[in-house]
Amino acid sequence: MDETYEIIVVGAGSAGAVVAARLSENPAWKVLLLEAGPPNKSVWLHVPIGFAKLFTNAKYNWMYNTDPEPHIDGRRMFTPRGKTLGGSSSINGMIYLRGVRTDFNHWRQMGNVGWSYDDVLPYFRKLESYAGGDDAYRGRDGPIEVTDAEWRNDLTEGFIAAGRELGLPRNDGFNGPTQEGIGYFNLSQKRGIRNSTARGYLKPARGRPNLRIVTDALVERVILDGRRATGVEYSIGGERRRASAGREIIVSGGAINSPQLLQLSGIGPGQLLSDHGIEVRHELPGVGENLHDHFNCKTSIRVSQPLTVNDHVRNWRVRALAGLQYALYRNGALTVAAGVVGVFAKSRPELEVPDLQVHFFPFSGDDLSVAPHPFSGVTAIVNQHLPESRGHVRITSKDPRKAPSILVNYLKEEIDQRTTVAGLRFVRRLFGTKAMKPFYVSEMKPGPAVQTDEQLLAYARANGDSTYHLCGSCRMGMESAKFSVVDDRLKVHGLEGLRVADASIMPQITSANTNVTSIMIGEKCADMVKVDIQC
Repeated sequence: MDETYEIIVVGAGSAGAVVAARLSENPAWKVLLLEAGPPNKSVWLHVPIGFAKLFTNAKYNWMYNTDPEPHIDGRRMFTPRGKTLGGSSSINGMIYLRGVRTDFNHWRQMGNVGWSYDDVLPYFRKLESYAGGDDAYRGRDGPIEVTDAEWRNDLTEGFIAAGRELGLPRNDGFNGPTQEGIGYFNLSQKRGIRNSTARGYLKPARGRPNLRIVTDALVERVILDGRRATGVEYSIGGERRRASAGREIIVSGGAINSPQLLQLSGIGPGQLLSDHGIEVRHELPGVGENLHDHFNCKTSIRVSQPLTVNDHVRNWRVRALAGLQYALYRNGALTVAAGVVGVFAKSRPELEVPDLQVHFFPFSGDDLSVAPHPFSGVTAIVNQHLPESRGHVRITSKDPRKAPSILVNYLKEEIDQRTTVAGLRFVRRLFGTKAMKPFYVSEMKPGPAVQTDEQLLAYARANGDSTYHLCGSCRMGMESAKFSVVDDRLKVHGLEGLRVADASIMPQITSANTNVTSIMIGEKCADMVKVDIQC
């Protein structure tokens, strides 16, 4: 079957759904959106607390694992990625954070024209709808509705008081002019329902006759005619199909799937492709390189008062009331995200901006994706903002169904090690304040036996985790820059008609959860395509 469109978007995730929805606003352009996963029909894709249930659900999650990571005791790191309409915005923890001015100004300093903070701020404002904050920084009528975390009680207020005791300013506007401080997170929820890009962008666009959305469609390669991308080959249930693109193909598979697809299409490091029997159509060494992520480590304590998610889950009466509360009012325990209180702090006073982020979650368990402890407990997860360790994504076969090799090299660099240890010490200081004394019973992890820097680093190597913010594997930069894959208009270097738009293009990770920045990238990409096609 041969189909013809003006524009083909590969991947209906955090960025791809945005690109397809925005470009289909022009009724003259036929747009095809291909998604490898199924439709987003599960109720747990919409109820916020469902992120915990979808963590290991292979129907909606690619469920990747890294190769053995040499600097964290050879552990394979579980790496979930969304596989449905909305992509990871449909299964993530819903923390809504942009990053800071210096993040994007650094992108611009790397040679990426149009990506400074002042350049991208209008797109952040365009995509959101939020009632609070300063009009200069916040959007009022965008597709992604944003709310403040509603889980508030004496325990969360006590944790905020702990930060104030350590000298942090109260800050309930992390997406405003300054990030440093402690306060409640913004969440991507709309009246108690997850607001993914599937809900915010695709749902309103579905009725357009010029937009075709195809799910369960695995794109196997981009078709090249010389130096121009002309179409894609994809399969549904074993049936192979082709679609042609008269104008543009935008790859939005994310930090793992986008470089994998380019490599399968003969675009990437020549030796890697040849080793797997793939014809080298366009040598581009940076495809799959520069992969990085936020590495986190948790501190969990037992608390004395029943003010946690643990207490709701283990008591069937409380659990039933929480379900009823959600059904009637769309609030309560079922709206809890992957963090309630946020902390942004400096590990060293001379730093210009915070280099540590803490997610305070009113839950404790042996793992955050499994059953809670049978007592009241909380967890604080700390991560370094700007890790220097880098890894890669590389195909292991010409079979598009076979997972690629993923290596992030967590804690490879000494600065990442030092900052992680400093973060663990900082969280201990928070829990050791007078403000937390009425709640504190005992530290479960790392535990009282772990005290020295060497012991804390060993604990991090053995117990630290991905924050699921993988990015950078199709790096944006000047053609002369090392490992650059796309230019500042997201066009693949040396090719025509092919762009990448998702977290993989980030030259350096942001000082925040990355999902909202991925949505911004989709918005900006759509605008650039509109301008370039009209020209």
